[in-house]
Order: sequence, then structure tokens, then C-alpha cells
Amino acid sequence: MESVQAIKQRFELIGNDPKLNRAIEKSIQVAPTDISVLVTGESGVGKESIPKIIHSLSHRKHAKYIAVNCGAIPEGTIDSELFGHEKGAFTGATQTRRGYFEVADGGTIFLDEVGELPLTTQVRLLRVLENGEFLKVGSSQVQKTDVRIVAATNVNMFEAIKKEKFREDLYYRLSTVEIGIPPLRERQDDIHLLFRKFASDFGQKYKMPTIRLSDDAVNLLLKYRWPGNIRQLRNIAEQVSVLEEKRIVTATTLHGYLPNSNSTNLPAVVGDSEKRGGDFSNEREILYKVLFDMKGDLNDLKKLTLELLKNNDSDKVQEENETLIQKIYGSKDEPEIPVENTEIAAEVLQLPEPVIENSNPIITQEDRYHFAEEIQEEETLSLQEKEIELIKKSLERNRGKRKAAASELGISERTLYRKIKQYDL
Repeated sequence: MESVQAIKQRFELIGNDPKLNRAIEKSIQVAPTDISVLVTGESGVGKESIPKIIHSLSHRKHAKYIAVNCGAIPEGTIDSELFGHEKGAFTGATQTRRGYFEVADGGTIFLDEVGELPLTTQVRLLRVLENGEFLKVGSSQVQKTDVRIVAATNVNMFEAIKKEKFREDLYYRLSTVEIGIPPLRERQDDIHLLFRKFASDFGQKYKMPTIRLSDDAVNLLLKYRWPGNIRQLRNIAEQVSVLEEKRIVTATTLHGYLPNSNSTNLPAVVGDSEKRGGDFSNEREILYKVLFDMKGDLNDLKKLTLELLKNNDSDKVQEENETLIQKIYGSKDEPEIPVENTEIAAEVLQLPEPVIENSNPIITQEDRYHFAEEIQEEETLSLQEKEIELIKKSLERNRGKRKAAASELGISERTLYRKIKQYDL
């Protein structure tokens, strides 16, 4: 059995990360068997190296090795590509065609981006994994094949299964052994090593001196997140090798080649005027939001007071409006409010019965709710203008989506719709 270091040299794998070494060890161990393997990892981490290692160390190494990118084949033709078709099976099928599973009989098939397979194709693939049988498109004759399948994906398979985009039984068939490849950002010690290797290769390829990084450029290289992983690192090394005249690259120069470099852990420089303006704008909007919340609480209090005046039964009103009371005064688990506020709350929620009884003969049905109606008509013009301004801004930020705007403003979608109609927005 070959060592990890020998495999790295043979397949030109760079790095000493423990997770990478463990992935290579697992590949060496499963290679002599016919176990199905699922390789997982982000796009660009080098998943295609694992099936090559497995095939070259297996007893199938002298047979065919076929790599298929499942995400690059259109859904309508993928069954024909994998399993073949009979003449006349569909429009354009002018002759019988052998599929990859038939051609690779006795060898290995690498299914890259297997998570992109259509559900109908997944059923056919499951049958091949279970008993080695498949049907050509347009044929009723069952054919047998002896193929080892190594699959790879950058999709979260459990999420895909939950969303019913991938069959659970097929996942467990494919992942008899699962090999995970770590992303480049988790291989800190390997980043500069890989960059030097790529820079050396491109220097030889384009017949020019190899570029080198200054210390600050190396630090920038290590702090960048590398969403494209090794593939992105290789592309940047090639760009810098070709475009830069100076062979010593500084952090300032390298920064121009790193897209979305503001998303790194590096500090961002913000102008003083921009900072002050942003802070003022945010604080003002927060104050407006607080005012509207207070206005909403006041309206709830009006409603509660009106219910007390109508029903003349504080216990019943408290029971029927328990949710509303908790919203205004908070739950029982919250810290107690000051004594003076508690007294005010008690006066609102539990009006003494004698007061209501004594006032019943005097107050007419028309005058009884006069106080509540007067409060509802009160409106501050400046507050209304600020409310309109805040609603407009929220709608602009959410591109006119009322549900998102209502959630941001802390009101219901129905209330927002009513306000839009009221203010003719």
C-alpha cells in the first residue's frame, strides 16, 4: 500500500493539512474494494483528485475511467448520456448509442455534482447501485454492468433531501464511505505553499521570472476567505504572473486582484463625514420607530379603555384581552415596573365599579365614549409626516415588498396597506 506522501507526489497534491491527509488515507484504504464513495466539499477544493486516486489503486485501474459532470448535461438528455438509447427512442435518435455505464463496464465512473441529477435519473442510478442493471432509453431489455461509482457534490445533501431534491435511499447507497475535502480557508499553512507552486508553474509556462510576495502580501493572502478555494487561488496566481511587471508583489498590488476583499477580516476605512452621516440617519430612524411603537401602544390602551367602559366588567375584559395586556405591560416573567407606573396601570385595567355605576345614570350612551373618540381624532402633523417618510424609505429598501416592509416597521401587512391607502403612497 502506497504512503500518503507518495500519493501526493504522484498526483501533484500540495499541502500538509491533517484533514487533507486523512482524506487521502481514506482513499487509499477504500481503493482495493468496490465500495461506493461520496466525496464532499466546496466548489474548487480539488474533489476530482480523489476518484483518480481510488481508480489508480484499485483492481480496475486497467479498465475505463470516465468522469461525468452531471450539472453540465441538460435534464432531457442525461438519461441518454448515462445509460444510452435505442434508435428512434426520441426525435434526433438516428442510431443506437452506448451510454457511459455500458462503455465503462469493468471500470470506474466519477459522477461530479451528483446533487444536480434529476429525480427520474436518480431512480435509474439507484437500480444500478443495487443490482448493476439498467435500461437504455427506448428499450425494454435489461442490461447488466459492473461499474464502480465514485460521486462528488458541493451541495448540502441533508438539505437537498429535506427539500425533496435528492432521494434519501440513493444518498445512503452512494455514501457508503464519505470523504470530505476541507476548504482552502481552513488550510492556513497550505495557502502560501500553493501560491508559490502555482507562481513557479506559470513562471515556467510563460518564460518569465517567478513572482514573489512581500510579508504584508502573504498576510493578506492568509486573511482572505477564498470562496473559490484552490481554483480561485490558481487563477489569481496566473493573473499576477502575467500582468505585473515587478516580480515582488506587495499587499497593495495584491489587493486589486482579490474580489470582494472588503469581506475579509481586515479593517475597513470609512470617511469621517460618511460615518457621521450614517450614524445620524440610523439614530433618527430608530427614534421614529420608537415613536411609532409608542403610538401603537397608545392605540392599544384606547381600545382596552373602551372595552372597560363598554362591558363594565374588568375581570372579563382582562381575560378576553390577556394577549393585548401582555403586549402593553409585558409578561409576568419580565422585571417589575416602577410603583408609580404600576398604580397607573391598575387604574386603567381595574376601574373601581362604584365609579362606573355612579356615572351610568349621568352619562348617556352617546356621551359615554366621547373621551375615547376625542383621543382617536388627535394627530400630530409632524409625526404623521415622519411616519409617511419612514414608510416610503422602508418600501424603497424592500423594493416595494409590503410584507417585508411591514415586518421592518413592526406592524401588520394589513395595517401597512391601510396606511398606504390613507396617505396615497
